[in-house]
Amino acid sequence: MTTAESSEPVFVDHSPTIAPAQRSSGAWLLLLVLLSVIVVALAAVAGLLPRQQQRAALVKTTQDLSIPSVLVVQPVPGTIDTSMLLPAEVKPFAEASIYARANGYVKQRLVDIGAKVQAGDLLLELDTPELQQEILQAQAQLTQAEAALALAQTTADRFERLIKDDAVSQQEASEKRGDLAVKKASVEALKANVSRLESMKAFAKVTAPFAGSITIRRTEVGDLVTANTNAGTELFRIAQLDKLRVFVRVPQSIVRTVSVGSTADVLFADLPQRTFPAKIVRTAGSLATDSRTLLVELELDNAKGELLAGSYAQVRFTNAEAHAALTLPANTLIFRADGAQIAVENEGKVELRSIKMGRDHGPTFEVLDGVTADDRVIINPPDALVSGSVVAVVRPEAK
Repeated sequence: MTTAESSEPVFVDHSPTIAPAQRSSGAWLLLLVLLSVIVVALAAVAGLLPRQQQRAALVKTTQDLSIPSVLVVQPVPGTIDTSMLLPAEVKPFAEASIYARANGYVKQRLVDIGAKVQAGDLLLELDTPELQQEILQAQAQLTQAEAALALAQTTADRFERLIKDDAVSQQEASEKRGDLAVKKASVEALKANVSRLESMKAFAKVTAPFAGSITIRRTEVGDLVTANTNAGTELFRIAQLDKLRVFVRVPQSIVRTVSVGSTADVLFADLPQRTFPAKIVRTAGSLATDSRTLLVELELDNAKGELLAGSYAQVRFTNAEAHAALTLPANTLIFRADGAQIAVENEGKVELRSIKMGRDHGPTFEVLDGVTADDRVIINPPDALVSGSVVAVVRPEAK
C-alpha cells in the first residue's frame, strides 16, 4: 500500500471497553433499588391504612354512641278464658207471697207445700165475723139514708109546687133542695162503703194468683190472721217452676258478644254429666259500677221438674268471644306531669303519647286508649327522652 493511498485520517477509540458481564450487574442493581422503593412505599401504605380505618371506625362509634339504643315491644291483647264458668243463681219464673186482705180466723186450709194449683184455685178460707158485722151495720145505715133521701125528695117536690103559689119563700125551697142533695150524697157514700166491705168479704177466700206450686205454708186452721201488710203473716208462697230464671253477672270483657236471643249452657253440681241449654231473654243494659259486670237473665225450661229453684249453677257462654284490652309491660310506662305516657318508636324517632290505663296486673297493665297493636313501644325509656328524639332500635339476641 502506498503513502498516498493512506492519507485519510484514522480515528482511534480510546474509551474503555465494557464487558457484557458488567452491563448485566448494573441492570440488577437498578432493579434492586426500584424494588426497595416499592417495598418501602407498600410498607408506608400498609401502615397508614389501618390507622385510617381505625380513625373512621372511631368516628362511626362516636356517632353511634351519641344515639340512644332502645328495645321495643308491641302491645298484645290480654289473655281471657272464654270458656270460663260463671256463677249463677236459679230462681222461679214467677214467685209471690200470699197475704190475707181481711182479718179473720183460718176456717179451712185446702193446700200444703208441694201442691200444684191453677190460677184461681181456692187455697184457704177465713171466718170473718167482725167484717160480717161491719157489713150489716153499713147496710142498715144505707137503708136509713135511703129513707131519709125519700123523705127529702118528697119534701123538695112539695116545696117546688108551693113556691109556684107563693105559699112558701124562695129561701125555704132552696133549703129543701140543698137538703135533698145532701141526702143523695150520703146515700152514695154509704153504698160505696157497703161495696167496699163486701169486696173485703170476698178476700175471706184466698185464691192462687197464677198456676204454680206451693213452696211455703205458714198457717194452720184456727190461726188468727190480719190484713196489716207490715205485721201480717205470710200465708203461702207460690212459685211457677215449669220455667226457671237464671241470673248471671257477665264480666266486661265478653259482654259485647252476649246478646238477647243467644244461648248458653247451664251446669249443676248435682248433675255433673249433664248440661242444660238456656236462652238469654234480657240484660240489665248497664254495668254494675262496683264489679264492672252485666246482669244477664236466661230462661231455662223445666217442664220435667228436674231442676230446683234456688239452686247454685254455673253458666258457660258457648258463642262468646273475648275482646281483651291491649296490654304492655310495666317497664314501658312513663309518669310525668302530663300523666301516664308511653314512648313510641317510629322510623327512628320518638313520639310520646298519653294513654288511658285499665287494670294493673303488676308485670303488665291494660291500655284502654292511646295505642294500637302495630305500635312499637320503647322498653325502659330514658328520663331525658322527648318527642322527636332519634333512637336506634336494638333487637334482642336470640336465646
